[in-house]
Amino acid sequence: MPSLEELRERFREDRYATQLTGADILEAEPGRALVGLRLRPDHLNANQKVMGGAVFTLADFAFAVAANCQRMETVSLTSQITYLNRAKGERLFASAACVKMGKNTCYYTIDVTDDLGNQVAQVTTTGFRR
Repeated sequence: MPSLEELRERFREDRYATQLTGADILEAEPGRALVGLRLRPDHLNANQKVMGGAVFTLADFAFAVAANCQRMETVSLTSQITYLNRAKGERLFASAACVKMGKNTCYYTIDVTDDLGNQVAQVTTTGFRR
């Protein structure tokens, strides 16, 4: 299992999530990951609320880290997001957990919360293991 710093280095290649959006890996192990994002003005929509795309990007990144922290072999087939509340804090967190691991497919749930404890969204993702 790679160290947290090795994972951060590997996933820096996920330029959109890490370099443009600012997502960071906080914890990771096979089938589980916690990632965070410090909210910036460029994460906001015209209503000055966190853009849904920023929330989804963080959830997708959490899935990618959890599913690929040992080897880069899993890609997303489908994702479903349900927005539950608007983010009110200064940071977002996405926690991914594997629910089912099959021979070629996997199923994850990803919970997105803010730093005030509000549940912002829940995502379900089916992945394909190459």
